[in-house]
This record gives sequence, structure tokens and C-alpha cells, in this order.
Amino acid sequence: QYASYYEFAIINSYAHMAWMRFTSGRLESRYRYSKDLVYNTFPWPSPSDGQKSKIEQTGKNILEARSHFPDWTLAELYDDLMMPIELRQAHQENDAAVEDAYGTSWSSESACVEDLLRRYQLLINGLN
Repeated sequence: QYASYYEFAIINSYAHMAWMRFTSGRLESRYRYSKDLVYNTFPWPSPSDGQKSKIEQTGKNILEARSHFPDWTLAELYDDLMMPIELRQAHQENDAAVEDAYGTSWSSESACVEDLLRRYQLLINGLN
């Protein structure tokens, strides 16, 4: 089964990437994404219907921006110096929509991870 646009957008968000960098292991210099350590522990937002619809649209926008560069690899698309402006903008819009669903705006990656850890603690304590 394929992921929904909503799931795709969340997994491609700044929040999920920050969580992944914090929780995942490494193999040499590469991240080791684990369903148990990264995906299953990630504290997903609880968006309103409107927020979820917006996130779905930003996920579609990321895929649409990628489609304009069919001959590019993901490594090329996501290279800091080569990343097409429309793809960068699609990700920025996605990040803003995801932050809105969390009801916050993080000033840094460490602030994002700190907030997500607080949310995770609430989840495991059954307080969500």
C-alpha cells in the first residue's frame, strides 16, 4: 500500500527529518531509518480537517515540483547548491503547513526536537 499525500508530506517535513536525525542510528555517515525507532515513535500532529487538506496539497506540490526534473536523481534534487527553487519553495510551504498543524513555529532544529520529545512523552504517558 502506498502512503497517502498527507503521510508523504509529514514524512518529508522538517519536523520528521529533525526527529529522524535525532532518533535514528547511523551506518558510516548514512542514517539508518528504522520503523521501530523513528517512524513508530514519531509524534504525529493532530490537524484539523482544513490543516490536513493543506498538508495533503503541499505533499502533492512537492511531487509536482519533482516531476519537472525527471532526469534528476534525488541526490541532485536535494543538493543544497542545485536544488530547484520551486522544490525548495514547495518544501518551505509544506514545513509551514506542518508547523501550523502542531500549533507552533520552531526557531531551530533543537527547539523542534525538544518540542517533539515533549509530545512523545505525553504520548507514552497516555496524556495525548
